[in-house]
Amino acid sequence: MVTAEASVPAKLDASRGWRMLKVHGPFAFSENGVVASLANPLARVGVGIFVISTFDTDYLLVQHEEIPVAVETLEHAGHRILHLELLNS
Repeated sequence: MVTAEASVPAKLDASRGWRMLKVHGPFAFSENGVVASLANPLARVGVGIFVISTFDTDYLLVQHEEIPVAVETLEHAGHRILHLELLNS
C-alpha cells in the first residue's frame, strides 16, 4: 500500500522518507520508454526509485535525501523539473 507518510501509524513497519515526482502526462499507450528515460539515468547514478504508473501519468518516488541528486540527474538527461515542493510528512 502507498499512502502519505503522515497517515502511517508510528509503530507500523513501513518504508519511510519517500518523496513523489509527478511525470507530466497524459501519455498515449503507444509512447514507449517514458519511464525508462527517467529510470535509466537515475540508475546510473545509484538513485533507487519506486514507480507508480496510472492510465494517464507516472509517478517516481525517491528517498528524500536523494532528491537533489535525482533532480540534477534528470535535468542533465534533458528533463525539465517544473515545480519542486518538498513537504515534511
